[in-house]
Amino acid sequence: MIFVDFIQHWFLWIKVGHLAAVIAWMAGMLYLPRLFVYHVSAPIGSDNSETFKVMERRLLKIIMNPAMAATWFFGILLIFSPGAVDWGEGWPWGKAILVILLSAVHGFLSRCQRNFAIDQNQFSAKFFRIINELPTIMLVGILVFVIVKPF
Repeated sequence: MIFVDFIQHWFLWIKVGHLAAVIAWMAGMLYLPRLFVYHVSAPIGSDNSETFKVMERRLLKIIMNPAMAATWFFGILLIFSPGAVDWGEGWPWGKAILVILLSAVHGFLSRCQRNFAIDQNQFSAKFFRIINELPTIMLVGILVFVIVKPF
């Protein structure tokens, strides 16, 4: 009961934390593949390639990973807020699936960053341009589930 009281008392602040974390996470999810697009054309060992490696690592470690963790943390707290989620409806399940898929894309991008760091990238600039669209599509789907609640 104390936990539920805590959640109710801090509900709006938890929402702020969740939304701020989502915005930071999405900024990184949209920017990292774009960095990869440019990194692909930088010759291995060049100053540009080494600069991209630093930018990619910092974006992932300093912004994206903490933002994803905070998104999950505040999102789970919101789930426990009385009346915030009715799991008998379809929309929370749709949102949950898309958040899990978005997290999987994050994991894939993390692996790509590690491969770039050791000069082992296997993908083209075109591939990363396409991958760059996935987070936007998933974000729009999540917003539709949360705001419109189509089912």
